Amino acid sequence: MRKHTAAVGALFATFTGVVWGGQFVVGKSALAHVDAFWLTTVRYAGAAIILLALLVAAEGIGAVSTRGRTGQLLLLGTLGFAGFNLLAYTGLAHARPQSASLIVALSPLLTALVLWLRDRVRPARTTFAALAVALAGVALVISRGRPTTLWDGSLGWGDGLVLAGVLSFVLYTIGAARHRDLSPLRYTALTATLGWLVIAATTLIATAAGWLSAPSGHDLWTVTPQILYLVIPGAVLAVLSWNAAVERIGPQTVSLFGNLIPISTFTIEIFRGYRPGALEITGAVIAIGAVVASSLLTRPQAARSKQEASSVDRQERPEQRLMRRPAASLRTREPRKDHVSTARP
Repeated sequence: MRKHTAAVGALFATFTGVVWGGQFVVGKSALAHVDAFWLTTVRYAGAAIILLALLVAAEGIGAVSTRGRTGQLLLLGTLGFAGFNLLAYTGLAHARPQSASLIVALSPLLTALVLWLRDRVRPARTTFAALAVALAGVALVISRGRPTTLWDGSLGWGDGLVLAGVLSFVLYTIGAARHRDLSPLRYTALTATLGWLVIAATTLIATAAGWLSAPSGHDLWTVTPQILYLVIPGAVLAVLSWNAAVERIGPQTVSLFGNLIPISTFTIEIFRGYRPGALEITGAVIAIGAVVASSLLTRPQAARSKQEASSVDRQERPEQRLMRRPAASLRTREPRKDHVSTARP
């Protein structure tokens, strides 16, 4: 049963990585006509409606209730939807696609560091090793076999925005693990809807202040195919799959599948006519192999840790038995009938 659950979680995470990899290509083309704020506002207006409709159909109207967690879910929705999309897509408009892809691939390392800071538990060495190997493979892929080109010039502010967006989504992913009593559909629908409120408010305020320009109807019609992709597979199916994967295999393991995002982008470019070199193909194999190896290596370690913890709980330490023995004897010993007690009632 556990193996089946882990396999399903891995499939969900893989689907999300592939779909989100396509967003770099699709989103970049849409940004030529509509800015990141209005694109995100329109995108998640449609996504929130679809998610809420699915939620009501699957779990009933009562599932729309936040169970007194409006503040928590609003914060998570702001991080996962407003934070990631507004920051990452604004950064993508001012950054090279290859550097943005590499920054997104840093999400597993960021996840491990955040969990380390939060839980004070150092990640396993195999996790760090897998991250290093996977990033090396990703670097080969996005640099077209020439990793030194990644450091030509300094990273711009657009890259910094992409990094901030990735960190924002890492926090959202980790936060999902604290709401496991909510189904993935419910968690996604509620956080996406609350996050959209922040997105829409930010966009309207920025437009009223003159910092943004509202797109024309022609501009929106031009990017309708891109919006449909960004809404249905990208914002609905992929996020549901991501949260379902977190529920099954945990945030740190799921984050490793983020390395598939630049691989997916690279593959799409191949279908568009690009021909990779041998080193690029090698990098793709290395990155995917590291993800698979980490999943296989860390799962037995986690299982052993849980077994050891449960066995310790079942075993009674000698000092605990000694401490309980006098109390037990006092509870079971009955007073002699000829004994006169001096204790007050």
